[in-house]
Amino acid sequence: MFWKKIAESRDELFQSGKELTEIDVDGRTLCIGIHQEKLKACAAKCPHAGGKMAAGYVDALGNIVCPLHRYKFSFESGRNVTGEGYFLKIYKVEERSDGIFIGMEEKKGLFG
Repeated sequence: MFWKKIAESRDELFQSGKELTEIDVDGRTLCIGIHQEKLKACAAKCPHAGGKMAAGYVDALGNIVCPLHRYKFSFESGRNVTGEGYFLKIYKVEERSDGIFIGMEEKKGLFG
């Protein structure tokens, strides 16, 4: 895993009042959210029907909710908590003194 800087601060990522936003990182579109003052990140599209997760919301339990069919996913594990059996890709986020970073998997080459 490598860490990629995505912003200097939260103000760069979020418009006032928004708790979810989309960003592009190394050719991938991700959804970044806030729950209990902690930054979380996941795949931008719901694994069920491709809904834009940034158009959904974060519920009181910290689950990200898809706007299309209201499927809920743990923002910690990516597990679908409403019982449909889907998983949402989750990414690690760190706020450091020099900015906000997201943990990305190394891209595999053709032979490895």
